Amino acid sequence: MSSFIIFNGSFFPSGTPLLTADNQGFRYGDGLFETIRVKEGRILLSDHHFQRLFNGSHLLGLKGLTPDQLSAAILDLCERNGHAISARVRLTVFRGDAGQEHGAANYIIQSWHLERPSELNEKGLILGVFPTGRKSCDAFANIKSNNYLLYSMAGQYAVRHGWDDCLVLNSLGRVADSSIANLFYVQGGTIYTPSLSEGCVAGVMRRWLIESLPAAGFRVEERPVAPEDLILAEEVFVSNAIRGVRWVRSFGGVTYGNGTVRDIKRIEHEGIG
Repeated sequence: MSSFIIFNGSFFPSGTPLLTADNQGFRYGDGLFETIRVKEGRILLSDHHFQRLFNGSHLLGLKGLTPDQLSAAILDLCERNGHAISARVRLTVFRGDAGQEHGAANYIIQSWHLERPSELNEKGLILGVFPTGRKSCDAFANIKSNNYLLYSMAGQYAVRHGWDDCLVLNSLGRVADSSIANLFYVQGGTIYTPSLSEGCVAGVMRRWLIESLPAAGFRVEERPVAPEDLILAEEVFVSNAIRGVRWVRSFGGVTYGNGTVRDIKRIEHEGIG
């Protein structure tokens, strides 16, 4: 089936050139995005996604969109592309050309078929640390910004070193998150994750885990996390909205178990699907 995208409410064939050289989203990374999972015609964690999106839009002064409008467009696109059963969706919201109304939000929606195993990743991930850039801890740190240079460079650094992902540090040398996920570790019966004040993206899966795991008997604590803390950890995992919870097998020469992570993955599958 032909692949389509939605640009400001209209369908276009995928690959259609739509932006001009004056587009401020292109020029400055002036916007934000969501990566969303659709399963069997429904948007998973939709409330979390749209709350984060509109909190970020308010911060950037972008207006004119509604959750109902975007939800309908996402599901329409998945249906047209034949992805309604299982899809990865990217919703990008950005400022338009310099001559447009300053706060008017433009948007593009894309969808791809998603094959997502429900089981734990048995090989485990290998993580390293990105040594060059640092994440700020300001008001913009928690949004999923189109200004993605730091994370893009961290991801490329991981590939060059044969790692699956790369930790991004904040300006204080502590862990913010990874190039594509939030970080958690298990030690002494408690699950720890960097707090939002440490500069991590406010991940929707991160939020779901923090809200849901205590009801399943786990203790979850947000705190500053140094890379050295992971050396002493019993288990480490990362999470994002598309792949959910994924086990980290190795970091800094240390190898981790996955008994607790396996239980968390089961809770995720039962709670989200």
